[in-house]
Order: sequence, then C-alpha cells, then structure tokens
Amino acid sequence: MTRSEENYLKTIFHLGGGRDASITTNAIAEQMETKPSSVTDMARKLAEKGLLHYKKYQGVSLTDLGTKKALSIIRKHRLWEVFLVEKLDFTWDEVHEVAEQLEHIKSEKLIDKLDELLDFPKYDPHGDPIPTKDGKFMERDKKLLSEMPISASGVCVGVKDSSVPFLKFLDKNKIALGNTIKVLEKEDFDQSLRIQMEGKDFRISHQIASNLYVKTE
Repeated sequence: MTRSEENYLKTIFHLGGGRDASITTNAIAEQMETKPSSVTDMARKLAEKGLLHYKKYQGVSLTDLGTKKALSIIRKHRLWEVFLVEKLDFTWDEVHEVAEQLEHIKSEKLIDKLDELLDFPKYDPHGDPIPTKDGKFMERDKKLLSEMPISASGVCVGVKDSSVPFLKFLDKNKIALGNTIKVLEKEDFDQSLRIQMEGKDFRISHQIASNLYVKTE
C-alpha cells in the first residue's frame, strides 16, 4: 500500500468514528484538503483492493480488511507518539507530525518490539486508545467536561482537539491528563465554567470545556 492509500483508510476510519459507517466523498475531501474527484478515484482503487465498499453517489465504508489495515496504521501512529514522549522527551504538541511520518514504516517486527519496549501502553499521550496487534482497543467511559453537572468531579483523560495551539494552551495553563477537575459553576450566558483543579479555582470557556474528556469519579 502507498502512503496516500494508508492515509485515506485512516481518515475514513476516523470520520466513521470507528464504526462501519458510510462516509461521503465530500467529507473525505474536506478532511484531506483535496478534490472530491480525487477521492472518487482513490475510492475505486481501494475498492478494487478489497479495502472499501464503494458505490457511486452512496459514499464509502471500510471492509473488514480495510478496517484491519486502518487499525494497524493507527496503532503504529499512537505507539510512536508514546515513544517520542516517553523516550525522547518530545512534548505532546510536537509528536503528531513526526508520528505521521513514522506510521508508514512497514516492519511489523519493529512495531511489535516498540510495543514491548513501551510495556504495551493502552493509551497515547493525548488519551486516545492504542489498538493491539489484533485490532482490539480499550475505550474509556468518558464525557466532555462541558457536559458535567455542577459539583461533579472527574479525571482528565483525553482531548478532543489535539491541535498544536490547543495543546500549548493546556500546557500554559497547567491542564494535563491525570488532573482531577471539579465543576464549581456554569455561566448561563456563555456556558463558561468555573472549575477547581490542583487546589486552584479559575474560569475556562465553553470551547475549552468542549474539548476536554473526563472520566467521572
């Protein structure tokens, strides 16, 4: 498989939320910043390889083989992110672009050794689950901080937005995975929250709260 083909499979998997969902070519084109006609050409090619179900004007969905391939790419990407943070002292906002390159390495033996070296991690630095070699992964029971009721507490376990600006913002404000957050107050006007974290009270916007995942206690 080419790098481009692998990127398409991964994108389709993410757009479908990991389910066997039909995704429009327009949605794929928007996500990959390309033309719908280019997506159609690639969809035909991947369908011929048995990786996609494709019917004109009906969108695409991954076959079982396509899902297996997508999970393999995602596994490599997330393992490399863990390696970069834990072994090479990258920050969590630096790893995505590097892992995008490393995820296309073909050696399964290397990835298995990497998994073993890292002691078989279940989650990447952003809190996303890492698939095992056989494609299984452990989803956390989590919800967005913005959905938490007043007085409820939870542990920050992931981010919905893993963009560099957002991760840098979290670092700047010392908001990290593993922090316990309690909702003290919710503003009716703009849904901003007053929260307590690490013994300090402060306000965060609805946008921030809508991009932080917490596991309730």
